[in-house]
Amino acid sequence: MQSSILTAVLLPAALGVIMLGLGLSLTVADFTRVLQYPRAVVVGLSCQMLLLPLVCFAIAKSSGLGPELAVGLMLLAASPGGVVANLYSHLARGDVALNITLTAVNSVLTVFTLPLVVNLSLVHFMGEGKVLPLQFVKVVQIFAIVLTPVAIGMTIRRRSPGLAQRLGRPVKILSALFLVLVIVAAVAQDFRVLVTYFPQVGLSALAFNLASMAVGYFVPLAARLGRQQAIAIGMEIGIHNGTLAIAIASSPFLLNNGAMAIPPAIYSLIMLCTAAAFGFAVNLRRAGSTATLPG
Repeated sequence: MQSSILTAVLLPAALGVIMLGLGLSLTVADFTRVLQYPRAVVVGLSCQMLLLPLVCFAIAKSSGLGPELAVGLMLLAASPGGVVANLYSHLARGDVALNITLTAVNSVLTVFTLPLVVNLSLVHFMGEGKVLPLQFVKVVQIFAIVLTPVAIGMTIRRRSPGLAQRLGRPVKILSALFLVLVIVAAVAQDFRVLVTYFPQVGLSALAFNLASMAVGYFVPLAARLGRQQAIAIGMEIGIHNGTLAIAIASSPFLLNNGAMAIPPAIYSLIMLCTAAAFGFAVNLRRAGSTATLPG
């Protein structure tokens, strides 16, 4: 699974436009509120860093995946949340400020946690250890894609609230169109990979995806967080940075194993569809609850 113009150029550019649109809907107060109530951040990070690798390990063991495919799935579990989670959370009316905060913190912690999880997976599934440093440049890229356009959008809103309000709806629609185009392009690019390997990896990737979203949504609710925060954490946990996982698996300077890139590639296609269904379901439930409220 090799990087292409889609993953190297078009997807980051589209995400930059999307994050600009998200910035138009945010203020500094949104982030201050997150920092004032850190329980949501702690719950989200606990789900991401502790529960998810355990869930993924159980699925990889019980599904009978080959050693390289199992390591590839664990690599995905150890990767931070994808930038697209911020858009999905925005469309599903989640707490986007919490998403951005989790993405930023996660990206830093991943420098330490991802090599640990992957190295333990290599030892368990393949009987070998390997030093896997995560390049700092990858973390810088994530920050650049996430924070820079968001900061520009927030600046526009602060200096020209009227312009930000007028741009809000058109940019949201444009972001949704970008997302559809990315899904179509990704499927077209990796269709052969999807058809060839889906019988081996598809059910495991789907099970891990559904389990990730369930953990990300229901654990926060059990911890008595608000529904908006639960939606945000559900998206953050369920949408992984598949591009980063593919790059680590394929890079000749890191794992240099194309088979390990297969689970992240298939998961990336699945998650775009299931996340849309998840967002639709939680909003449908919200609409139903609102409709039954006494007048």
